[in-house]
Amino acid sequence: MSARFGERVRAALSAHGPLCVGIDPHAALLKSWGLTDDARGVRDFGLRTVEAAAGRVGLVKPQVSFFERFGSAGIAALEDVLAAARAADLIVIADAKRGDIGTTMDAYAEAWLTPGSPLEADALTVNPFLGVGALDGAFALAQQHDKGLFVLAATSNPEAEGLQRAVSETGRAVSADIIAVVSSRNAEHSDTREWGSFGFVIGATVDWTDAGIAAFAPTAPILAPGFGTQGATAADLRHRFGTMSHAVIASESRSILSAGPAGLATAIDARVAEYRESTRG
Repeated sequence: MSARFGERVRAALSAHGPLCVGIDPHAALLKSWGLTDDARGVRDFGLRTVEAAAGRVGLVKPQVSFFERFGSAGIAALEDVLAAARAADLIVIADAKRGDIGTTMDAYAEAWLTPGSPLEADALTVNPFLGVGALDGAFALAQQHDKGLFVLAATSNPEAEGLQRAVSETGRAVSADIIAVVSSRNAEHSDTREWGSFGFVIGATVDWTDAGIAAFAPTAPILAPGFGTQGATAADLRHRFGTMSHAVIASESRSILSAGPAGLATAIDARVAEYRESTRG
């Protein structure tokens, strides 16, 4: 049986550092890369990004929406990119932000987390705002197959502040409640020495104090969008995440992808070096 997802992330961060390369084939990026804005273009974009990332970082994160916009052909392109990334020993986080109830949520989980599925990934981003309990089927399937989930907790977009920072009946912020409930699930499946496989999405530009959240146990991976183009830098990692900084997956997309296919590998190497320097000591 393969190692649990949390431990695989832990090993990847130790070996390669925190950088996660986003695979976000925006129309403007496709044009700048000399690719067509269609399913063939996003497939080529994704495969070239995987090729450049392999051996340089431990994780990649395809943004599903940029493939979905081309319908079945786009999904087929995504299947090829997911398979290539996993074959290259990259940990693949499907950024689909799925969230629903009952058998509908179960079906989403089956699509992304079942071994052998055409859309198989190592982890899936999920939306808990229909209730964390609505994700029960996804938690169970991820646990069964040594997969991971990243539960939206404290995102950096301003539209989310009113909901995520609202105080619940527990007296805590909604974000803090989500982290507490999911952390309790991690505690059921891992001892104090292991990382949990159910991680969190916490934006790199989020002020934890303002958001009402704090360090949590057991340790679980933190997927942190917001580095690069959105403003957070490698030098900010320790300051923003404090004692949890060792668990951060620093997701960057446009800041790296804008280097184009010829400069992509060099851009990844440069950013890896920046993170290595910022986390040294």
